[in-house]
Amino acid sequence: MNPIRLAVLLSGNGTTLQNFLDQIADGALNARIVQVISSRADAFGLERARRAGLPTAVVARAEFDSPQQFSERNFDLIRKSGADLVCLAGYLHLLPIPEDFRHRVMNIHPALLPAFGGRGMYGRRVHEAVLHYGAKVSGCTVHFADDEYDHGPIIVQRAIAIHEEDTPETLAFRVFEQECQAYPEAIRLFAEQRLQVEGRRVRILPPRGQANGSIGPAGATDPARAAGPSNATDPAGATNPTGAAGSTGPKGAVATSSTESSSD
Repeated sequence: MNPIRLAVLLSGNGTTLQNFLDQIADGALNARIVQVISSRADAFGLERARRAGLPTAVVARAEFDSPQQFSERNFDLIRKSGADLVCLAGYLHLLPIPEDFRHRVMNIHPALLPAFGGRGMYGRRVHEAVLHYGAKVSGCTVHFADDEYDHGPIIVQRAIAIHEEDTPETLAFRVFEQECQAYPEAIRLFAEQRLQVEGRRVRILPPRGQANGSIGPAGATDPARAAGPSNATDPAGATNPTGAAGSTGPKGAVATSSTESSSD
């Protein structure tokens, strides 16, 4: 299978970008990063990208009068790069998603959405809020981005127990360990056309060739097959992918008709 082409958008240190680069180098992620865009010219993530020989660009929000103009500039660059999937990686701006990239933009959040998300909830602020609330578990969420902060359909979640002695720093470290597994997992599922979006719900289809929900050559599932139970994640972060019927949407995500209204 050809590598999936990724555009990575960031605003800071680029640790998620570095995780992608490491996993690609190790052969754990069959992907190629074709564009890196930063919203800040001084983001260290740009330096990581340059060292890796990746195409880079800076698109600063302050240079545009409206969110729509800001989005158009970003997606002009993304389209020219030929990216199949956009990965937001510590990206701190709301980015309106054009129709041709609906369910082709992912984000990762360092908590178990819908808890501890929304505007202004990023980085250390999230972990401070989790500990202040007295939560017993935390983790990370990979979801399709829509036109609201931390709101789109959830793809993968990985959970960890919170320790009595945890600080924002120790919790952030352990959550990031889970992020390093969850984001590549979501990208692989997308590349394999195993994500079926039904309103707010994302079902994970079985690998091609399995009898449960047999998937045809074009990625379409057999509608005569009964849908299995939905994707579930246990407290240790293990994901249980099972199947559902539907037809393949553009570039990896599978869309089905549903009486449930879509969130984005």
